[in-house]
Amino acid sequence: MRLRFEVKNHSLEQYQYSLRLSVSTGFILLCFVVLLGRFFYLQLWKYDYFQTLAENNRVSLVPIVPNRGLILDRNGVTLAHNFFVYTLEITPSKAGNVEETINNISQFIEVSAEDRKRFKKLRQESHSFESVPIRTHLNEVEAAKFAANRYQFPGVEIRSRLFRHYPLGNLGVHMIGYIGRINEADVKALEKSEDISNYKGSDHIGKGGIEQYYERELHGITGFQQVEIDADGQAVRVLSSTPPVPGDNLVLSIDSKMQDIAEKAFENHRGAMVAINPKNGEILSYVSMPTFDPNLFVDGIDADTWKALNGSLDKPLINRPIRGIYPPGSTFKPFVAMAGLQDGRRHPPFSIGDPGFYTLAGSAHQYRDWKPGGHGQVDMQRAITVSCDTFFYGLALEMGIDKLTSFVSHFGFGKKTGVDLVGEIGGLLPTPEWKWRRWKQRWYPGETVIVGIGQGYTLVTPMQLAQATAVLANNGVAMQPHLVSSIQKHNGTENHLMPITKLDEMPLDQRSIDIVRAGMVDVTKPGGTAASVGAGASYNIAAKTGTAQVVGIKQGAKYNAGSIDERHRDHALFIAYAPAEDPKIAVAVIVENGGHGGSAAGPIARKVMDYYLLGKEPGAATDASKKTEPPTPEDAPHD
Repeated sequence: MRLRFEVKNHSLEQYQYSLRLSVSTGFILLCFVVLLGRFFYLQLWKYDYFQTLAENNRVSLVPIVPNRGLILDRNGVTLAHNFFVYTLEITPSKAGNVEETINNISQFIEVSAEDRKRFKKLRQESHSFESVPIRTHLNEVEAAKFAANRYQFPGVEIRSRLFRHYPLGNLGVHMIGYIGRINEADVKALEKSEDISNYKGSDHIGKGGIEQYYERELHGITGFQQVEIDADGQAVRVLSSTPPVPGDNLVLSIDSKMQDIAEKAFENHRGAMVAINPKNGEILSYVSMPTFDPNLFVDGIDADTWKALNGSLDKPLINRPIRGIYPPGSTFKPFVAMAGLQDGRRHPPFSIGDPGFYTLAGSAHQYRDWKPGGHGQVDMQRAITVSCDTFFYGLALEMGIDKLTSFVSHFGFGKKTGVDLVGEIGGLLPTPEWKWRRWKQRWYPGETVIVGIGQGYTLVTPMQLAQATAVLANNGVAMQPHLVSSIQKHNGTENHLMPITKLDEMPLDQRSIDIVRAGMVDVTKPGGTAASVGAGASYNIAAKTGTAQVVGIKQGAKYNAGSIDERHRDHALFIAYAPAEDPKIAVAVIVENGGHGGSAAGPIARKVMDYYLLGKEPGAATDASKKTEPPTPEDAPHD
């Protein structure tokens, strides 16, 4: 048996031990250096940053929502104002089981099914850390009852909120607009306009109408409080405060009484009406029928009501004066007449013999007049009065589509008026270039023929038609139409009048003006197409009636409204200005499926003009609407 003896290498072991010790020592020193460097970085280099974070844990910025500006009519009648109410609100992220919380709340305060529906909808539109109202308009008893039991409901609190209210309800809603809760689209728009910081703490924003167009003026500037908070997030004291700046008040050019008269005059009909002061562009009345109650949207509209409004065949949510488009029909004729007179083609003693139709040269197709057998010998003035289609067929073709559309565009056709409302569309004034871009088809002479009577591709909004009438009444001078006449600053001492702006001016010959005016005045005299509208008036009314087809009828077929579904009947149109010699008001009315302009739309305009010019309200013994004459046959449907 052999014995093995191993001799240790002490030098090697000593070296390895020293190496491990050196590495360990170096690693520990490196760690200390890193820690020391981090310490200096945090304590010196990033001191201000972390001091701010620590301060924010102790100090909270609480936004103070400004009072929204009021909306008033021209006489100081309030159309939109604010009031404070108690609301019971739940912050989902703090409330635990939200459904259980609501059920427990209902033991102390009534929570209806509609409240639950609205809460569910608003919760879907909000973040979990935002408080959402479960009940609004708490009375003092309800508020006190919940306050006594608040300790049972974490994440639930009573808040005092500023609510918008429209005291006149449906009146002028499409003009005034309404406010609704801020949604994601609103947030994106505010971020794009860099206004988002001014909406901290705000839940609502203008939706449509004046409320939306003048949102910046109405909203004001949000204030802030620096509040010291404790570890539980409870406010301890206010360190500093920047008060909010209230929104400005808007004074409209509208007379709310006149607005009420106009809307009631429509009765149950659908349609639109705009009345303008032709001298300065002030809108005197702005009607879109049917209407709806804007107060429904302030709390957050419930699903059933929204479905009923949005799905209604009557389309109450459409702002018809700026978004409804209609063929102008024979209301287009005075503008075509002015084009022919200014072009020197139809001045007296020019006249035609109207056989009741117009035949296009080189074609066997006949374009019929509304009156079988025609109107006999017709000059320009009489052509306007009796609405002679044959006269305007020939005039339009002789002028040519380019020259005709170029001239009438100065009245505002085919483009937006620029009224202070969001969402206006520009209508359509057709040209060969437009048709080629749209359908890659050439323009035909027959299409020019029917443009002369406001048919074919031509489309207008009621706002455009009213503006065009105002320009005609103002002898070719176009003023910027506007609803807001002045802005009252929040300090109560400044009142900024809105500027009166001239948009365009056509050098019209006085002889041409006189001929067109005379023809339009005769429209409301015996023998005219709106004789009943002018009956008993103490002032002269220059007017033109019109009818616009909704569905076509065969050439030569007789139009019978009684045999057609109500929604397929012709639209009734009426334009007018008065007094004819010195116009102070210009009006355009469209009654959807109303039939003839003289009998359906004309009486509405008459009531509005009587009130504005004479202060006379409907129902007076001398009210001309009570003195009806047999309606004169007027613009029948055209092909």
